Amino acid sequence: MSEFWLISAPGDKENLQALERMNSVTSKSNLSHNTKFAIPDFKVGTLDSLVGLSDELGKLDTFAESLIKRMAQSVVEVMEDSKGKVHENLLANGGLKEKMKCLKIDLTSFVTHFEWDMAKYPAKQPLVNVVDTLAKQLAQIETDLKSRTAAYSVLKANLENLEKKSTGNLFTRTLSDIVSKEDFVLDSEYLITLLVIVPKSSYVQWQKTYESLSDMVVPRSTKLIAEDNEGGLFTVTLFRKVIEDFKVKAKENKFIVREFYYDEKEIKREREEMTRLLSDKKQQYGPLLRWLKVNFSEAFIAWIHIKALRVFVESVLRYGLPVNFQAVLLQPHKKSATKRLREVLNSVFRHLDEVAASSILDASVEIPGLQLSNQDYFPYVYFHIDLSLLD
Repeated sequence: MSEFWLISAPGDKENLQALERMNSVTSKSNLSHNTKFAIPDFKVGTLDSLVGLSDELGKLDTFAESLIKRMAQSVVEVMEDSKGKVHENLLANGGLKEKMKCLKIDLTSFVTHFEWDMAKYPAKQPLVNVVDTLAKQLAQIETDLKSRTAAYSVLKANLENLEKKSTGNLFTRTLSDIVSKEDFVLDSEYLITLLVIVPKSSYVQWQKTYESLSDMVVPRSTKLIAEDNEGGLFTVTLFRKVIEDFKVKAKENKFIVREFYYDEKEIKREREEMTRLLSDKKQQYGPLLRWLKVNFSEAFIAWIHIKALRVFVESVLRYGLPVNFQAVLLQPHKKSATKRLREVLNSVFRHLDEVAASSILDASVEIPGLQLSNQDYFPYVYFHIDLSLLD
């Protein structure tokens, strides 16, 4: 599973024994894989400041998760022709051990081997500064994401519109890639070549009747130049003065004159526009994908640091000073085991908060002074990490 539970309990002897019981039960029952989650000692400041940080970190957590999901989706959209390789580009680069900084680390390995990045987020700084650094970093990534993906989206939309014109039926599609100069009588004061869409079932009728649909139709001037599932596109040459009469008679016979006049400059411009857009898309593809890979990694790493900060702040608020708690990362083995795993945790740590433990079983009980809904609150500190970023 790509789901993790990040929990903490006080670090005194009684609760360390409780953690051991939890590890024993979850291991024997094959409920989860558990590992210690190392969090550095931060400068605590005042409890009032921690309460404010708790609220700010909650919002930042939500924002960071939303941002990396949007970035993951952007990778999917950019890699439209290679969607099977998307996960190869959603990695956390480096971060496990100093000597492994250059390696491409999958997201699960990064979380299970998490180490605080002291260089990027110095733990000796006041907590509020660390949070501010993370917030500014993520805000800048979001700003860049919007501008880069917006430019690519406009380019992609323009290209798709042009491509759509080339894939419709004969009534709507562009004809610039079908017709050629040789299909038309051009620069004539008297003659003009029209394009007529004829149903497949009426080909024989067209050949027999087109010369007599009006006066002044050039004999043997028709030629089939394109077909789709429904019909064919025929040329016919006639005198300009009988255009309207010919259109009316053709329509009566279910032959539709397509409004099209051969303009070599316009056709050349349309073809050059398609070539330019394809070239621009190709040029933007590489740099945009590289930017997404690098900054997805940065945003993801920042998000897990935010989770660590939330555990620290909530543990101090919940368990008090001096700072003494143990954080543990649980990875449930399967979805069906999560209910049983929750029951084990609530049983092992029930002594931390009897009211909360009992209210989990009774949703009608309110916990005084608690802003969260009961289902979000447990006797122990708990945060959820879901790596299913494309679901």
